[in-house]
Amino acid sequence: MDNRPIGIFDSGLGGLTALRALRQLLPEEDIIYFADAGRVPYGGRSREQIRRMAVQDLDFVSGFGVKAVLVACGTISSNAPDLLQSYAVPAFGVLTPGVEAMACVPGEAPLGVIATEASIRSGAFEKALRAACPGREILALPCPNFVPLIESGHTEAEDPLLRWAVENCLAPLKERGAAAVLLGCTHYGIIASAIRAYLGAEVALYGAADCGAAALRDYLRHNGLTGGRGRERYYTSGSGEEFARKAALFLGREIDGVEEVPVMEV
Repeated sequence: MDNRPIGIFDSGLGGLTALRALRQLLPEEDIIYFADAGRVPYGGRSREQIRRMAVQDLDFVSGFGVKAVLVACGTISSNAPDLLQSYAVPAFGVLTPGVEAMACVPGEAPLGVIATEASIRSGAFEKALRAACPGREILALPCPNFVPLIESGHTEAEDPLLRWAVENCLAPLKERGAAAVLLGCTHYGIIASAIRAYLGAEVALYGAADCGAAALRDYLRHNGLTGGRGRERYYTSGSGEEFARKAALFLGREIDGVEEVPVMEV
């Protein structure tokens, strides 16, 4: 048994999809969550900035004595996998687990991956999917409007702005008849209902956050590192009050006080 906490970080609300999944899988674990809302969104930044931010975020959450870190950010997972692999504390991204889940999709219809501009620009998701699913057509689409809309509260499937963004971004997937889509940005799980409403219920959606949480669970159980009291501590580089309000709406429960920390310089 290991009662040290697990660290989770993301640029904002998206990582809560990973926290929610991990809480369902391992309800007894203590969790440190960091929302770097003062620097959201990550997706439009340069690769060099993203890599510097990855180290800063890792250092911040590991400072709480965590036993492992779930990097609940597709942008960092696709632009800094080497930094995660070499970090002093076991760090799990969401790219590899998501791709491995997509490799099990049967048939020959195209497969899609949607993520931030920086993630798609890196080519990491597309390259990994082509290697895991040889012969399948891969459609990799950036969706730059999704994160700003989600962070500003446009999350309901009926929201006209969100519907417009979904239709404009995902039209190629619908036209090509994609069999499954990987939500390569953890924010996108929050608007899964809007994505499903547009693409149709027959298109399978795979959340990178859910896959990453499952991979971390397997690692902890295999190495005898599970344990805790189910406590959560939240930190943000943005407004604590705003994050607590939005997080409660998404999680369906109130969360304890969120501590604000200074925005780190890139």
